[in-house]
Amino acid sequence: MNSTFFLVLRRMRAPIIVLIVIYAIAIFGLTLVPGVDAEGKASAPLSFFHAFYFISYTATTIGFGEIPVAFSDGQRLWVTVCIYLTVVGWSYSVVTLIALLQDKGFQNTLTTNRFARRVRHTRQDFYLICGCGETGGLIARSFDHIGQAFVVLEKDELRVEELDLLDFKTDTPALAADARLPDNLRLAGLCHAKCRGVLAVTNDDEANLAIAIAVRLLNPGIPVIARAEQKSVAANMASFGTDHIINPYERFADSLALAVAAPERFRLIELLTSLPETPLAEPHQPPHGHWILCGYGRFGHAVAERLRNTGIRLTIIDPAAGDADHDIIGDGTEASTLRQAGISEARGIVAGSNNDINNLSIAVTAHELNPELFVVARQNQAANNALFAAYGADFTVLPSRVIAQECIALLTAPLLARFLDRVQQLNETQCRQLVERLQAACAGLTPVVWDNRLNAAEAPACWQALMHGRTIELGSLLADAADRQRRLPVVPLLVERGTDYLLLPADDFTLQAGDQLLFASPLAAQRELELTLRNANELDYVLTGNDHSGSLLGKLLAGRTA
Repeated sequence: MNSTFFLVLRRMRAPIIVLIVIYAIAIFGLTLVPGVDAEGKASAPLSFFHAFYFISYTATTIGFGEIPVAFSDGQRLWVTVCIYLTVVGWSYSVVTLIALLQDKGFQNTLTTNRFARRVRHTRQDFYLICGCGETGGLIARSFDHIGQAFVVLEKDELRVEELDLLDFKTDTPALAADARLPDNLRLAGLCHAKCRGVLAVTNDDEANLAIAIAVRLLNPGIPVIARAEQKSVAANMASFGTDHIINPYERFADSLALAVAAPERFRLIELLTSLPETPLAEPHQPPHGHWILCGYGRFGHAVAERLRNTGIRLTIIDPAAGDADHDIIGDGTEASTLRQAGISEARGIVAGSNNDINNLSIAVTAHELNPELFVVARQNQAANNALFAAYGADFTVLPSRVIAQECIALLTAPLLARFLDRVQQLNETQCRQLVERLQAACAGLTPVVWDNRLNAAEAPACWQALMHGRTIELGSLLADAADRQRRLPVVPLLVERGTDYLLLPADDFTLQAGDQLLFASPLAAQRELELTLRNANELDYVLTGNDHSGSLLGKLLAGRTA
């Protein structure tokens, strides 16, 4: 606010001085020019007060007449001069003011002050998203869908303006500023008591590194999730204690290799880490055998390393000839190059260049030469969604979506990482059965994965009942608060008790105060179960069937019925 005030004073200094000088000259002149009385005789000039009063309403074009008596010709001549002087002065001031209001610097100052005030007055937990391109936009939409507050820092001013056009449920604070600068991070609430974490998801690894370091130094108590495509930058982030470092290429390569080696386990992980309440993707079952990889950059290196570990025989096509690992020189868009790579006998192909049009060309050409081919297409820009959807590759990877999915999974359910570490304990049959349960519970959409600790803050009603010695089994807690004979579509995934973890707990599992539970469910079921855990009347109903109304009218009606 101070910067805005002083900016106005600095820009309006000259117009204000001009107006003061004009007013002073006009008033001083009226106090010197003789007047005339009712008989036409010369009289004393106007007093200072009357001169000031007259000039005040005359210079502002209000007009009120000649007071306290009619003016002399000399006074009228002086007033005529003063009128033109004040019109010029006010015109200069108004033009300067309009130019100030249109000035980019002044508008940025107002926007920054308004943004800082909104963040400062925030009363709910929020996450700070640094970078709101494709990845940040996906995260923002997911946060908005599940009701999680967030603040946005984005360097591109046009992108910030586009956020206002999105149909968010709330008016999200967003500022066009460089997130690498510590002052901007502070302005966005990095040190705010309600800030719960920072997501450095810009498309610049160096910027993400600067953000991660700033968070570790300025507010080390909150988690930071950072995107890094270069191994050197990721190692630097790790040395500063960055909580989660996401390399989209390595994440996808791991997923593709898992889909080849254990398709049901991959399907389960894909279901739990997808953006919440989005349509289910088609099951992916990449075949074993000979594959062709087009493009051997960072993405290609990651995919090649993982696929070879599964026993797949790989032929690589890339324009660079200096790397000894390259089998064939080319980009894969020509049929002759694909035939040279053995496309007719291949079982799968990865179109993995950094050009979306080339990747589509590779996929179309390869499919024409071998219709039975399993096609994996890399999509670099979300703007090309329509093209990739129209083609319909067996497996499409969009790096921004890979990052967004992992960020949402890590932040909305920190216990999910523990569950994924223990998924290896499940065989393919168990994974398939769990996938079927999740699909039945969520009716064709991906589940919302969330956790809840049975303590006074997150589940006060349940915690209080457990502290008073009440025995509560997990299955009885999942009854619908509207009709306890109906079970909520909630799938318990994991229970954390101290240092122990129980995978897929049964309905007869006895809960204890302090347990942390991981669930997968539709968003509506999550809110219903959270209400049961918080409200003593709801909890008592689902456990015993006793319907206690907390209102005075309910108590009166219950007493009259009895």
